Amino acid sequence: MIKPHGTDTLNPLYVQNENQRNELLKEAESLPSLVVSSAAAANAVMLGSGYFNPLKGYMNRADSLRVAENMRTTDGLFWPVPIVNVVNNADGIKGAKRIALRDPNVDGNPVLAIQTVETIEEFTNDDMKWMTEKIFRTTDPNHPGVAAFNSVGNVVISGPIQVLNFSYFGKEFPETFRTACQIREEMKKLGWEKVVAFQTRNPMHLAHEELCRMAHKAVNADGILIHMLLGRLKKGDIPADVRDACIRKMVELYFPPNTVLVTGYGFDMLYAGPREAVLHAVFRQNAGCTHLIVGRDHAGVGDYYGPFDAQAIFREEVPPGALQINIFEADHTAWSRKLGRVVMMRDVPDHTKEDFILLSGTKVREMLSRGEAPPPEFSRPEVAQILMQYYRSTQEQ
Repeated sequence: MIKPHGTDTLNPLYVQNENQRNELLKEAESLPSLVVSSAAAANAVMLGSGYFNPLKGYMNRADSLRVAENMRTTDGLFWPVPIVNVVNNADGIKGAKRIALRDPNVDGNPVLAIQTVETIEEFTNDDMKWMTEKIFRTTDPNHPGVAAFNSVGNVVISGPIQVLNFSYFGKEFPETFRTACQIREEMKKLGWEKVVAFQTRNPMHLAHEELCRMAHKAVNADGILIHMLLGRLKKGDIPADVRDACIRKMVELYFPPNTVLVTGYGFDMLYAGPREAVLHAVFRQNAGCTHLIVGRDHAGVGDYYGPFDAQAIFREEVPPGALQINIFEADHTAWSRKLGRVVMMRDVPDHTKEDFILLSGTKVREMLSRGEAPPPEFSRPEVAQILMQYYRSTQEQ
């Protein structure tokens, strides 16, 4: 199986030993504590899950700036975005060597992790503007990732962490949330060596389903990992439980048994386009995948990125050998009226726009809201039924 990023073995920061966890929870009662941002909590979950291997905790100012600049930490580790714990005010922990990090997303703000404090520094306004531009390729406050990144403060607390739980992800998504370690174990049981990963924050329509099949066949993979984001999204996105139900129904009905793993990870969407695509590749390598599908507007939002910028970054900015995972570059996929099947548009140069069944996201949402199923050439009827029920429930509230 493919090696993790940066090490020979995966080193998740979750404290496995129950007695040690209980001792740390007891220690946390006497420590200064912070209710961290949702982004910092998600970073802790990803560190605890092994997805952010080989990081040991949160980055300091120098590493954050260097990563934003050229995707390298100060000691040379390839990494695409800063992994930080940023707060508005750290007065309550000044002088503390260890602090308890409390979860903002769970009632009562239970302790999520314990952090050893190495530095407490401040990002200047220029630092924040510069990092925003580098990570998101825009400073537009209407960009949801830009807005979130600049809303949590500018005091950065660095240092290693010990993760004590996986926030709400394990409880709310017990059948779907999996750590990188668990995914590797499942792949090993299935005998998978070559695995294609598909990233999604949306329900999967027929074109997505067929894209997974195309990639699986093209690289001669043993299996497909459908890996959905379970964390915070922008307003208007489909909730994770609805997406989960749609994807599971599709896999149950339309894929052979033991060819697809449906799993999810605990992270908040960045909407950072190319940089987030590289982060997706890093943590899919850590989960044991050999290939990641990167398609049109991967991890994008609005019109902030070109349709294939997320593919170009791997060719133009990711140094050779920085990652072991391979990228499967996908074109826009749609149903061909001429051929009677889903195709990649680049593979059918004789087609015109009228030869495809193309529906915008807005059009599909309008249809579903009216109780109209999209055509079967666009969406599986069983998936459409789940989505129609969801939209009906939102109208009744």
